[in-house]
Amino acid sequence: MTSPLQNSILDDAGIPRLPVNSESVKYNDWNIKYTKSHILKSICTNDNKCKLNETDCCELCFYNFTLELPCLPDMVFPRNSLVLTHANGAVLEFNTMEALKRVMNTKLDLKVAFAEEWKETRPAECTEVKTKPFDWTFSSDYQGSHNEKIKIEPTEMKIDITKLMKREAIIFYQDITLFEDELHDNGISVSSVKIRVMPSGFFILLRYFLRVDNVMVKIIDTRFHLEAGNKFILKEFTHREAKVEELSHVPPNLLINPGDLEKHVPIKVQTREKLTFGE
Repeated sequence: MTSPLQNSILDDAGIPRLPVNSESVKYNDWNIKYTKSHILKSICTNDNKCKLNETDCCELCFYNFTLELPCLPDMVFPRNSLVLTHANGAVLEFNTMEALKRVMNTKLDLKVAFAEEWKETRPAECTEVKTKPFDWTFSSDYQGSHNEKIKIEPTEMKIDITKLMKREAIIFYQDITLFEDELHDNGISVSSVKIRVMPSGFFILLRYFLRVDNVMVKIIDTRFHLEAGNKFILKEFTHREAKVEELSHVPPNLLINPGDLEKHVPIKVQTREKLTFGE
């Protein structure tokens, strides 16, 4: 599911319908829906004649015009999303466009040998200076999207991990990739969102993971936890980052798995918020 704006433009464009995997589940007063679909095409379907807001603007050009990035990740899933809608109208959403809007548009001070190789695999415009500086690792601090029905305030409350570790039935589970780039086979940059719904509540992990081989790792996580009966969701944002040389004590096989790696990577930024939807 894309945002309403994306739906209005992309559907009107008459883009051929490709297979879409979509499912929704009811959990108390929440409707939870995920959508998975095709990868973004790498070539304009209108011979590079697209213009923004015109009905025949193709999906690729819509993304390029909207984001104003020199280029996009290797794999972009424009229709992939997770949307949670409460009976009172509150909406919490995770989608690819918003994740890419949060790509840190500052020139990345990361000079490694294969950075030039990466550029060579991209179209010529990727190496040109455009309106914004560019982080070629596509680092994104996206924390999800919400509407005005959700009130957000800082909190000292923490997500109770012990509750999440208790064994219980899984009502619903999905792992949705938003975008991914393999950095010319020298690492990975990936944004994804996972949801697990249990009788006791639901848990969401929105994660950006970057591994530049032999150079650095970055894990940017946003966790959401709703306990059944509560009128609020707890949110924790954590930015972890380290150079590989700082992780010499970590077995090499752990460097490819952010779930195993995160406890070894120091926290740079951490915030906690309370998302109230029941008022």
